[in-house]
Parts: sequence; C-alpha cells; structure tokens
Amino acid sequence: MTFSRRSNNAAPLTVCLLVILCLAGASVPAGAQSLSADALAKRIDKHYDSLHSLEVNFTQQYEGMGMDRHESGVLLLKKPGRMRWSYLRPAGKLFLLDGHYGYFYSPGDTTAQRIPAKEINDLRSPLRLLLGHTKLEKELTGLAIDPNAGGTYTLTGIPRGLENRVSSFSITATSEGVITQMQIDETDGVRNTFQFTDERPNAPAPTSDFVFTPPSGVRIVDGMPPV
Repeated sequence: MTFSRRSNNAAPLTVCLLVILCLAGASVPAGAQSLSADALAKRIDKHYDSLHSLEVNFTQQYEGMGMDRHESGVLLLKKPGRMRWSYLRPAGKLFLLDGHYGYFYSPGDTTAQRIPAKEINDLRSPLRLLLGHTKLEKELTGLAIDPNAGGTYTLTGIPRGLENRVSSFSITATSEGVITQMQIDETDGVRNTFQFTDERPNAPAPTSDFVFTPPSGVRIVDGMPPV
C-alpha cells in the first residue's frame, strides 16, 4: 500500500481509492447488455455486505511522482472495521487497522505511523468498499459500466467530494459482484492499481491478527491523516 505523502512513507489516499482498467475493443460476453451499472453496483454491495471476513491475494502498482512501484501480499479483513495488509514484496511492510487506529510500517523504519481509524474510514480507503460499508450508487457520480473479455465488467465513476482530486475511479468485478481489480487516477497524474486473486470468503480471522506489535526498537508515532 503506498501512502499519500508522495514519498516512500506517503499516507494512504493512494491506498485507498482504487480502480480498474477499461479494456477498449474487448469482445462483449453473452448477456453483457442485460447488466446495468446500478445492478452491478448492488451485486458488489450485496456480496461484501454478506461476508464476516475475507482473505485475498493482492498486487499493487503505484505510478506517478517519479515512482513506478510494484508490491504484493495478502489482505485479511474482518468486520467490524479490521484489516491487515501483509506485504510479501517488500517483506515486512504492513498496514493494519484494528478498528480504532491504522498503523503503517515499512521494514527498516525506526517508527510506525498511527492514524485514528475515523480519519481513514472513507471511500479513499479500501476499508469501506471491501468490508461492505458503502453504497456505490450513492458514493460515485456518473456511474457507467463496460463489459470486458472473460465475463467481468468495469464500473467507472467519480467519488463524491473528490472531484478536484480524482479524475477516474473504476472497479472491475464479476457478474456476481466479486472485485478483481480497482484503480484510482488522480488529477496530478498518479495512478494506483490493485488486483485481487484467490478470494477466500469468511476465512479464519482471529482478533489477534489485527493487533499491532511494533518490531524491537520501533516507536509508534502519530501520523498525518490521509489527504
């Protein structure tokens, strides 16, 4: 997860508003025209609203501000309000939300940032979307749908209140509402793309997995809220 200070420890708007790639010229799967943007938005909401927990593999590409970073790992979610992004590349990087605070740590740092959950629990974070705490039809303006090859669809819109910051926000999902990719394009040229594979609904998610224990010698400091 890349954080939004536009540096190696930049805070998490980029982590959060994710979007998918529209595949121009792709063949139209059978029945595509019968699925509207509103219908797919409702299926996505319903799918994630129905889960108690979720484990999924992710890859992230962050492009912009002189960077082109590729990272990957495992995302674990648990209601209410808990998430853990465990990075395998780079190993040891972590974003954890325990329901009250978010913690951001990168290997080699002497401090871990702590941010109140209420300051990152909005559409700019994957939290509300992947934990079913949002309604896409209300959160996105200009909602549109495009069919992709392979039976997936791309929803595209602009998050309300972020029109001056976000030029495009898209979600790729199956017809059942399972998200496979999200991408956010910001007006300053930054693009942040997440791909999700091997979703495991209602996976084991003990509360102990969402307790942040800093490595030896690492101090917890109050971080800057996302912008």
